[in-house]
Order: sequence, then C-alpha cells, then structure tokens
Amino acid sequence: MSDTLYLQLDENIEVRHPHVYLQDIAKLSCSNTQVINRLRVLPVANLDPGKPGLYVMSVMDLVDLIQKKEPNLDITPIGEPDFIITYDTGAKPNPIWRWTKVIFVCLASFFGAAFSIMTFNTDVDLSKLFTHIYQQVTGQSSNGFTILEISYSIGLGLGVLFFFNHFGKMKITSDPTPMQVQMRLYENDVNTTIIEDISRRQEH
Repeated sequence: MSDTLYLQLDENIEVRHPHVYLQDIAKLSCSNTQVINRLRVLPVANLDPGKPGLYVMSVMDLVDLIQKKEPNLDITPIGEPDFIITYDTGAKPNPIWRWTKVIFVCLASFFGAAFSIMTFNTDVDLSKLFTHIYQQVTGQSSNGFTILEISYSIGLGLGVLFFFNHFGKMKITSDPTPMQVQMRLYENDVNTTIIEDISRRQEH
C-alpha cells in the first residue's frame, strides 16, 4: 500500500531567498516521516536573485516534481490550484521615502474625509436644519454654535472611531476592522487577477 501525501498551499507565499524548496511554500503531511524529510528539501524554483517580484506556479507543477522523486506516492493537494510566490529580498526601504508616503497618505485621508463631510453637510443644508430644530425646541434663535452642532461634531468623531473599530493600536472589539476586511478582499482580488493574467499569457 502506497503512502499518501497531503499538500496544502496558500494563494500567496512570500519567500526571502531565490532558491525555493517545497518546505518554503507548502505544508506537508504524510504518515511516512522519511518521505516528508526527503520532500522538504525538494527544489521547486530557482529565481533570479536580482529580480524580486511575483511568480505564479500551479499545483500540478509541484505534483510532477514530487512524482519524479517519489513515483509510488499518492498526492492529495489541498488549497489553491494556482498560487503566487512573492520573492522579497528583505531590503528595508529608505526611511525618508517611507515616512514621506505615510505623511502623504495621512494628509490625503484627513483632508479628503473633511471635504467629504463638508460637502455632505452642504448638500443636505445641515446648518439650516439645526437652526430650525433649535428654534422649534427652545423658541430662541440659533447662533450656529449650539448643543446640536457640538453633539453632532462629537458624535461624528465617535462614530468614525466605532466604525473603524480601533484608535491607534487599541481595538475596541476583537472583530477585524472594516479596513482590514476591505484590504483582505482587495488582496484576494489582486491575487486572482495576477494568476488569471499570467495564465492567459501562457495560453497565448
């Protein structure tokens, strides 16, 4: 009776060296420990050391390599049929350039959000609405700086904090933040697009 190898792969695997072995990109499970030890160091790819980037491979490529080394082994792939190897040399970016990008993103987000809020308030004529409500409730004229405007401003800030579910490194709940969810969806879409684009190029 032949042994069975379970091969688990993620959609995107990051490596830091150009010589990629099977243990670097896959999780292996087999009752025969000798087979596992031999396959861990099975060469999968030799990348160009000077060209970090994205490389797409298929699980069938791995199956062919494994079968050449272990012809009597049954292989059961688990996970993605195609996957991306992200080769990163680990070089640290210029700290000045990194902080410049962080500051730019923060300023763009701050002023963009402020502009969006102001245009929304202008579209619905919120100041006029608050003036009418204040006069109807208190019978006095509003000077534009009443409890309504103050509570609205405070509530808007608190609403943003509760919606994004964190302030700095402190999280309000253990749930992932909406930004984390959107980034995960974006990452999945990017991975899918990269794999499909390269597959179409190879077909042509």
